[in-house]
Amino acid sequence: MDRDLLAHLPVVIAVARRGGFALAAAELGMSPSAVSHAVRLVEGRIGQPLFARTTRSVSLTEAGKVLVETAAPALQDIGERVDRIRAIKGRPSGLLRLNVPNIAIPLSVTAVVAAMAERYPDVTVELLTDQGLVDIVGEGFDAGIRLGEMIAQDMITVRLTPPFRAVIVASPAYIGRHGRPRSVADLANHNCIGYRLVRSGALYRWDLTEDGKDVVVETKGTVIVTDSLAAIDLALAGVGLAYVFEPLVHADLAAGRLVQVLPQTAIEEPGLFLYFPRRAAMAPKLRAFIDTAQEIGRTSLRTSGRKTLSE
Repeated sequence: MDRDLLAHLPVVIAVARRGGFALAAAELGMSPSAVSHAVRLVEGRIGQPLFARTTRSVSLTEAGKVLVETAAPALQDIGERVDRIRAIKGRPSGLLRLNVPNIAIPLSVTAVVAAMAERYPDVTVELLTDQGLVDIVGEGFDAGIRLGEMIAQDMITVRLTPPFRAVIVASPAYIGRHGRPRSVADLANHNCIGYRLVRSGALYRWDLTEDGKDVVVETKGTVIVTDSLAAIDLALAGVGLAYVFEPLVHADLAAGRLVQVLPQTAIEEPGLFLYFPRRAAMAPKLRAFIDTAQEIGRTSLRTSGRKTLSE
């Protein structure tokens, strides 16, 4: 194997994954010129261009696709095996890249990352917040976190939270000005904080239950967000009704800063799960995250008296 070629393949894969030289350079901690040099070197060794470059975009050529599809899994496997070898006589180490929605940070990630910082100082956890579904393997992530119903069946899953409800909340000030909705139909007369799905661009329709049946409601209002935490802030400010997961507003409801409306319409979500491909399950850095998450889950569940979570 050409040593220069092997050494620069991770750079090519990063450019392909990030879709650009500048983004790859930022991820790798290199200068854009160094990234360009590495790509040119690999192209020279192979004798074919790997990327089609324009002033606005960078895309793989056919030769580039073949190289990346072949090299990326192989290099990831090598990296995981090296991590396992390091862990035999020492501690888990390396960069653990997780793709997570914003809501997962306070609900399931913060406590785990805090504990890992103490237990596994050689592991760096990188969190990329993304509301949409992504190909975690193709985009170079070790694992992702999503609602259970959103995860492909071929992935291994580990429960991170118990099931929770999706609820409608508003501030006492908003209720004082506009009153409470008495039915699902009444939502049409209220200022509902909208939520746009970033990847599809569609407006999220509220999933509710009415008279024992699931209903999907299109809402309207004066503001649209792409982050549930922003919706909560706006609800606290008295802007309108927000549709959010109950654990995110538990403290605000208990303190009276928010009130729940139409509680009979709330649906139950399956909870948040960590998910990853089967071959990644033995990576020490991921195993460390899983073990820490499950220990924290068991502790919190003993405190609350709920059933223990299981893989």
